[in-house]
Amino acid sequence: MYNTNNLLLLHLPRPILPSFTTTSTYRACKKIVSKRMSTNPAVEPKVRKFESVEEGGADLKSVSKTDGGIRFRLVSYNILAQVYVKSSLLPHSPPACLKWKARSQAILGVLKKLEADFFCLQEVDEYDSFYRKNMDSLGYSGIYIQRSGQRKRDGCAIFYKPSCAELVAKERIEYNDLLDSVKADSVSRSEQDEKAKDSGKDSRDLSDPLVRLKRDCVGMMAAFRINEPFHHIVIVANTHLYWDPELADVKLAQAKYLLSRLAQFKKLISNEFECTPSLLLSGDFNSIPGDKVYSYLVSGNGKPAETIEEAPVPLCSAYEVTRGEPKFTNCTPGFTNTLDYIFFSPSGFIKPVSILQLPEPESPDVVGFLPNNHHPSDHLPIGAEFEISRE
Repeated sequence: MYNTNNLLLLHLPRPILPSFTTTSTYRACKKIVSKRMSTNPAVEPKVRKFESVEEGGADLKSVSKTDGGIRFRLVSYNILAQVYVKSSLLPHSPPACLKWKARSQAILGVLKKLEADFFCLQEVDEYDSFYRKNMDSLGYSGIYIQRSGQRKRDGCAIFYKPSCAELVAKERIEYNDLLDSVKADSVSRSEQDEKAKDSGKDSRDLSDPLVRLKRDCVGMMAAFRINEPFHHIVIVANTHLYWDPELADVKLAQAKYLLSRLAQFKKLISNEFECTPSLLLSGDFNSIPGDKVYSYLVSGNGKPAETIEEAPVPLCSAYEVTRGEPKFTNCTPGFTNTLDYIFFSPSGFIKPVSILQLPEPESPDVVGFLPNNHHPSDHLPIGAEFEISRE
């Protein structure tokens, strides 16, 4: 979810209920309301198609046409953790579509229709109880990392088809590791905590870098060997950066740590398997096109702005180099914009050949905002199909 304190959140007026004079009247009215809600016909989730990308785009000049190359489909999707689904936070959504039984089946239906080889999912909070076994029944294996902190139940998951790819290595990304690099006045963490306790300092004081950086966000990196029609290693990374626009510096710090870890992982895989792996990074970056985080992520694939340092790995967005970034991937009354991306490291042997279509703002299935009966999350899935030629 993406909520902001400085943006207006629109609340639809609640229905005015009659005052009840007797218990029997109340029960009768409640029964009628419940019956109306339960008899609403279920609406089939809306899943769009993948659209072919025209050859010869200016951003893809270095990519040559291949014959018999590897093709695979990757989808990134913030599925909206059920722990965050509350009618008070989503007053615009039909109550029936917020129920876990309905949402879980709708999400599973969306994933089934997208037929991806790799799914990068964010805000997964029912991994062991629902997603792992249900995705297994669809032919997928999965890896999962739960967010840090005792109160955080959701996390990131990568599901993949063993028939397509073999998992050969994986690493966790804990953005709370950034705290280890913080040294204020050369005072140890325990001494700082003791001083804060003695002075009555608020443990939520955002002026304290240890408090500011501790956001309990996570990510993951995994290397897969694809064997058909030839051997190739693909690195797939999935992440969910912190949401608050007031902490843009924290999001940027997370993005820098992410790419530093990704560069190290790529080097490790290259040495271990004596290869040049393809690299894909996707997720919910809680950052709009052109902001500091987005600009940093793509800074390694061109001349960065004077105010931005160059990233350690070159990346470009699959949507941006083909059709342009979507108009929105998150759609709520308080915020509607693009937050989700699929980045890849450009080279002479990888190219996107199709992308998942997204709705226009006036499309009937998104009017009234998300989630709704057509879309079980407040985010839309994004996807791209890639082709890899022999090196």
